[in-house]
Amino acid sequence: WNAGMFIAQASVLLNELAKSEPELHKSVMELASVWDTDDRKSAIERIWPKLKKVAIDYSVAEPAAAAGLVAVVPANFSWHDVGDFAAIAELQSQGRKGNLAVLGNAKVLADSSSGILVSDTDRLIALIGVEDIIVVDTPDALLVTTKEHAQRVKSLVDALKATGHSDVL
Repeated sequence: WNAGMFIAQASVLLNELAKSEPELHKSVMELASVWDTDDRKSAIERIWPKLKKVAIDYSVAEPAAAAGLVAVVPANFSWHDVGDFAAIAELQSQGRKGNLAVLGNAKVLADSSSGILVSDTDRLIALIGVEDIIVVDTPDALLVTTKEHAQRVKSLVDALKATGHSDVL
């Protein structure tokens, strides 16, 4: 299992990306150039959907390793796989049972509820008596599941793509 932890100067990663994925690098640099400006949102809306979807392992790490630029260094530190919303909820609650972690701007009323609520809206969300719930609320879509089923989100994403609903992803 590769935890995917890379320690490098940003310039090194960007140089390797420029070599292996020049178009992706160009787009990333365009986003970076407007990141702290009023143009950021429009640039993200214009550029992000067109970015090539490729893992850093394939685009940067493997070519860099083939060129002899990678070292594996043993280290002793904690690590958590945050590959799904259940893991995020667990980390947010710091292992305390019965907590509801809220990320984002939502107004939340919760009674006897636990899990995670991620919101990109300012709407009121009320939860009563739901345990281990996962709610992801965006302006154009709402996802409600449980920690037990959090790993199935990927199959839902695939189904949305297959049925022409990529616009909500």
